Amino acid sequence: MATTEKPVLARYRDRMDKSVAALKDEFHSLRTGRATAGLLDQVMVDAYGSTVPITQVAGISVPDPRSITVSVWDRGVVVSVEKAIRNAGLGLNPVVEGQNLRVPIPPLTEERRRELAKLAGKYAEQQRIAVRNVRRDANDDLKKAEKDSVINQDEHKRMSDEVQKLTDEAIKRIDETLKTKEHEIMQV
Repeated sequence: MATTEKPVLARYRDRMDKSVAALKDEFHSLRTGRATAGLLDQVMVDAYGSTVPITQVAGISVPDPRSITVSVWDRGVVVSVEKAIRNAGLGLNPVVEGQNLRVPIPPLTEERRRELAKLAGKYAEQQRIAVRNVRRDANDDLKKAEKDSVINQDEHKRMSDEVQKLTDEAIKRIDETLKTKEHEIMQV
């Protein structure tokens, strides 16, 4: 029979921190009207018989705020990279120049800005749910530890309150990150 060990709050804090970090990574791939190398991070390219991230077949640079340059390392994959960028749902149309692709970033319309802000909200909600799931796991572990007499009722209450504080802090950071991103998106 497996013995129950005392729950460690740092483990739950780390999982919540990872949710906040994941949200920030997702936000890097959202267009804000300015060119960023992170914009193409989610693009997957069919190359060498499999699907790989664009960063494994090309170098990405940002020469100015309105364009991205993609330097493809293998001439045979240029067409695949162009197709992947075009079909990524980012609204980008790359221009092929030999082994390089120039990706102009068109200005965002008001309607597209609102869509991106909604999408940012969806990403944030997914991470809030992830944080609440971590809280649920922590509370389940605390109940089990109390039931198995690893911790007493007072410790259970104290640790439950601490888990709730961690949850509130993580959700607050998610909300702040979302507010910053929405402001960035809506800024003309």
